[in-house]
Amino acid sequence: MDTKLIKFIAAAACSACVAAPALAKDYPTRPITLVVPYGPGGAADLSARLIAGTAPNYLGQPILAVNKTGAAGVIGSTYVARSRPDGYTLLSARVGSQMGVPAMNKTIPYKWDDFSFIGLIETNPFVLVVAGDSKINSFADFKAKVASGEGLTYGSAGVGTLLHIATAVMADNMGVGLDNLTHVPFKGGGKARAAIIGGKVDFMWQNLSGVINAIKAGQLKALAITTPERFAAVGDIPTVGELGYPGMEKIVGWSAIYGPKNLPKPILNRWVETLKKLEQDKAWNRMTKGLGNVVDVRSPEETKAFVQAQYEAFDSTLNKLGLRVE
Repeated sequence: MDTKLIKFIAAAACSACVAAPALAKDYPTRPITLVVPYGPGGAADLSARLIAGTAPNYLGQPILAVNKTGAAGVIGSTYVARSRPDGYTLLSARVGSQMGVPAMNKTIPYKWDDFSFIGLIETNPFVLVVAGDSKINSFADFKAKVASGEGLTYGSAGVGTLLHIATAVMADNMGVGLDNLTHVPFKGGGKARAAIIGGKVDFMWQNLSGVINAIKAGQLKALAITTPERFAAVGDIPTVGELGYPGMEKIVGWSAIYGPKNLPKPILNRWVETLKKLEQDKAWNRMTKGLGNVVDVRSPEETKAFVQAQYEAFDSTLNKLGLRVE
């Protein structure tokens, strides 16, 4: 090969190596896509739209929240995992698609840690809900119905989502057979909520942020909540601990921001700085708390450790219950 050509190729390669960090340092220079792996109205969607509405104030570029739904969050999550690690395609990460599904189904295209962990932004208590006009008026009523073996139906945002796994954890804690309960999956938490309001299923475990307005409007009745203490935002709902099932406290939702693996450090740092600023943003705090969420901003390292601990706990539970897909 010609010596001049070799020198040209080498110089071009070096320029590319220098250009990548430089571009990352100037990030962002164009709009960012925040992929929501679930449908409109669910917790991942609500979280993403709050981020899209407030984070541009600190990043200087628009954020477009885009729903890429299907397979209990797997389609949107896979899309991000396979995207270029340039910071312009990120994920509104959710407990189901990033922890529950990988714990339940080992055949999906990604593992729980096949991402760059940018930061946890909120945690969500879970509540056990029935329709507002249901004849079940308390957890005691619910427990009696479950024990009777009447074949209650329960909704979820899809197989492997925490809305699904929560019922398995509940059944295990209550010592009842999960086979006595019929699972009815829907495409996202919003559709699952609409189904229970419409009387298509008997009960559901749902993150509080996804049902708080329906509870306040009387469309749903909450029977129990997974917080250690009663939660003022939804009134006098007993905790699972009070009801004798502290093991159900592990049923807690969360939202985070993820990116493809190997996200450059300057991009990661820019988002860490942005989330720290959001943590102090009064408007974002007010809206996040108004949905029944707990503001809980954590570093990439803290986020990964938190998710890993929850993943390992649920992976063990699902294995015990025989609910894993290998």
